[in-house]
Amino acid sequence: MSGEERADDARDGLYDRLRAYEGKPAAIAGRGKDPVNLPMIRHWCEAMGDAHPAYRGPDAVAPPTMLQAWTMGGLSGHQDRSEAYGELLGLLDGAGYTSVVATDCEQEYLRPLRPGDEITFDAVVESVSPRKTTKLGTGHFVTTRMDVRAGGELAGTHRFRILKYAPAARPAKPVEAVEPAESVESVERPRRPRPVVNRDNAGFWEGVAAHRLLIQRCAACGTLRFPWLPGCNDCGAGEWDTVEAGGEGTVHSYVVMHHPPFPAFDPPYAVGLIELAEGVRMISNVVGVPYDKVRIGMPVRLEFQRVDEELELPVFRAVEDGPAAGPGEGER
Repeated sequence: MSGEERADDARDGLYDRLRAYEGKPAAIAGRGKDPVNLPMIRHWCEAMGDAHPAYRGPDAVAPPTMLQAWTMGGLSGHQDRSEAYGELLGLLDGAGYTSVVATDCEQEYLRPLRPGDEITFDAVVESVSPRKTTKLGTGHFVTTRMDVRAGGELAGTHRFRILKYAPAARPAKPVEAVEPAESVESVERPRRPRPVVNRDNAGFWEGVAAHRLLIQRCAACGTLRFPWLPGCNDCGAGEWDTVEAGGEGTVHSYVVMHHPPFPAFDPPYAVGLIELAEGVRMISNVVGVPYDKVRIGMPVRLEFQRVDEELELPVFRAVEDGPAAGPGEGER
């Protein structure tokens, strides 16, 4: 936080008023709309591609990362939000911080959730940050902590942080004279973000450099897994080898990215969850067709696309004359 921002906070007294809400309830006596149940667990596991046996059968437990799912209000919302939390958000709105973006969450798991568990929860405003300036704009981070209970017993905690901000003004692009021989392509574009390469996934990126899409295979149970992980989700074994993907796949799901804009990309563009013929799924760009022509079930084929002098990425090109799109599919 800059000295100028501290001075602004001190002058208007806003931060002192915001901090007064720390420790006040954000939600009171909330109740999950449904008990923990097997159909929702199944839907979650299918969407995530998680086939762990602990989440199936008569002794199934819910995946721990579903903790928040049992507390969500759905389209009709919850009536559990406290008056204090509404006042806090109203105070930020009144100060011009009318935009909101979720920034991160943290979860702690204390006991497994099982089908039939009735979920209750309470939440508190844990902290409000001083005024911060980000690329999105200037505002305040608000962190809430939710205590999730099953049958009255604490099952886990969920911290959720949002930024309430005033969007930064976008600088006007200067109109510059272009020499006749100069083309748009000659203007240097910003580089794409670099992938994070570590000891767990280095082999994958070595394969990409050699134009090979490598999938991990557990040496103990033979289960294929992607993305690369240090151990097997099914049996826990740490030994593995690799198989090379043949390159055929279909679009399992997709989104069309419009916002936020990023200089290295040209929105709108399609990002697909690709189901490979080998049975694993990966996220990548769908190329070769306009973004609004991508469809669930569309066949695609792997290729490697050089995006700059240092970086090459696996992408999937739509295969012509594929099956027609099914009902209800389209832009997200």
